[in-house]
Amino acid sequence: MMKHILLFGAGKSATELIYYLNSLANNNYCRVTIADAQMSFIKNRLSNCVNINFLEIDIFQGDFRKNLIKESDVVISLMPPNLHYIIALDCINYKKSLLTASYIDLQIQQKKLAIEEADVLFLYETGLDPGIDHMSAMEIIDTIHEQGGVIKSFQSHCGGLVAPEFNNKPWNYKITWNPRNIILAGKAGAIFKQHGEIIQLSYEQLFSECPQVFINKELGSLSYYYNRDSLQYIKAYGLEETDTFIRTTLRFPSFCEGWNWIVQLQLTDDNHLYNTENLTAVRFFNEHMQQFELEQKYQSIPEVIKLQLTFLFSDDNLLINNGLLTAASILQIIVEKKLQLNKGDKDMIVMLHEFEYELNHERYYIKSNLIVKGEDELRTAMSKTVGLPLGITAKLLIEDKIQLKGLHIPTHKEIYKPVLELLKEENIRFEETKMKIQTNVEL
Repeated sequence: MMKHILLFGAGKSATELIYYLNSLANNNYCRVTIADAQMSFIKNRLSNCVNINFLEIDIFQGDFRKNLIKESDVVISLMPPNLHYIIALDCINYKKSLLTASYIDLQIQQKKLAIEEADVLFLYETGLDPGIDHMSAMEIIDTIHEQGGVIKSFQSHCGGLVAPEFNNKPWNYKITWNPRNIILAGKAGAIFKQHGEIIQLSYEQLFSECPQVFINKELGSLSYYYNRDSLQYIKAYGLEETDTFIRTTLRFPSFCEGWNWIVQLQLTDDNHLYNTENLTAVRFFNEHMQQFELEQKYQSIPEVIKLQLTFLFSDDNLLINNGLLTAASILQIIVEKKLQLNKGDKDMIVMLHEFEYELNHERYYIKSNLIVKGEDELRTAMSKTVGLPLGITAKLLIEDKIQLKGLHIPTHKEIYKPVLELLKEENIRFEETKMKIQTNVEL
């Protein structure tokens, strides 16, 4: 019987995954069903994906959802993270493997035993970051360990950016993924390990001094801010021996400089409510400055940052009109309108791993770099790098080439090795350089 792949969620980040699944469904290789709440819009956007069965669904419509899962072999969820659990419970009940790009949360962690008893694979964090970062890092980590090396420093950087040739806005940024996550990035601060010391940064500290890292001659250096919790992956990566373990998000330097002032001006505040009826971007900004008594602080802002703020908040025709909202929610609406990808724009994914390790009394440095550019504002690099790892893993599952069961992230060689090989066929490949940096190390 022909295998059946079921995808829940067909938003922007699913575009390249859907094209990939459409290619699998061609020539009767497998059946593909895609279920989403706004299918009429999605079908117009993907009108040439003729091998797929598109279904409009209310995810809370239990019988319909359950029957779809029951009739599938592999389920992929690109729904909002809070809705994965509904799908996950059905997958456990009907013994179906589940793939998603989202993080493992407490709810699904508590179902670990039930997943094992169902004898299926629940593979989370299988997108870009998290996802490709795990797989590409583990390939190098395992290789070094197999040679007998000891990894002393690991730093992983990743960012979704606008391609330089389309970088025509003062923020040097355009939205390619969940805008809410962009607005609230860093709210919880960050924790990481550096030179043997555990370091914690507050939200206010996070953007105040964004370090830079050199990428290549074309891009030069990019700024980065530290991810929320790097420490949680030390054990997963088998890097308890390392003195430095850091995961970060990349941005063009001017973005970090401007966002530091967004934070200082409390424009990501998620407590105080504003009545947005007939509220323009200009009026909101002025009211906010008065509400938090920030007028004097604004005068100290460098002129280049004022240009960024003017770009966002000077539009007197940009109406919010969405009931009672916090500053963070209003900022999200403004950013979505002002920093969207325009027709024909291309985005860019940059990922960089840096390793320092000791082997045979010598010290080495490895730099592993990935750069992917999108085709246009729909077939983005973000969509490609988030979606293809999921599609490829689904393909490997229906071909019975992955036997792993239980709740996992893609740090196992059985997963990362074939997925990375097939990603190369999609022009997602890392460039790696290695150099000796010190000799006669005393271990």
